[in-house]
Amino acid sequence: MGIKVLLVDDHLMVLKGLRFFLSTQSDIELVGEASNGKEAIEMVDQLQPDVVLMDLTMPVMDGIEATKRIKEEKADVKIIVLTSFSDQDHVVPALQAGADGYQLKDIEPDELVKSIKAVHAGQTHLHPSATTQLLNHVNTGSKNMESERMFNQLTAREKDVLYQITLGRNNKEISSELFITEKTVKTHVSNILGKLGLHDRTQAAVIAMKNKWFKD
Repeated sequence: MGIKVLLVDDHLMVLKGLRFFLSTQSDIELVGEASNGKEAIEMVDQLQPDVVLMDLTMPVMDGIEATKRIKEEKADVKIIVLTSFSDQDHVVPALQAGADGYQLKDIEPDELVKSIKAVHAGQTHLHPSATTQLLNHVNTGSKNMESERMFNQLTAREKDVLYQITLGRNNKEISSELFITEKTVKTHVSNILGKLGLHDRTQAAVIAMKNKWFKD
């Protein structure tokens, strides 16, 4: 059984192009299409997709609001933003809303498939431009905080969990690796984000890698 994908975009040609290519992939199953965020929320509830490809600028409800609401109700559904915008005003709000990936519409088809599979496996997959914008945002938000002091706020176990996050592992995988429950992992992740003043695990991973906290 393939990865169940829901397409969300208000441009018919984009939907047609995505449908045409993804339908050729034996391990991807297209389960539906929506033309705005409100429809996307309803279809996620009805169709139970594994991954949603989400446009940002749409009528009725935009992709950021839809992403936020879907993640609040169904945290296990993975969302990849697929848009034409790579500026910080779009990238950061989308990731803060809970997006698991961020790609531009000029992405090569094979790369899009890789992104879908990576996000479905629990990894964060960002276009290089999105990563740059996220780094800029993190730099701006934490420029007055010493890297060493930030890292030393964390307990030994929180550092273990953060390291696992930088490897792209999800809560279930971290639980197995560290021999702790998923609930405990969630608590550690929440504590890490609170201490570092960040919104999500993607930012935590980026700032850890940027500051080389786990460099061998």
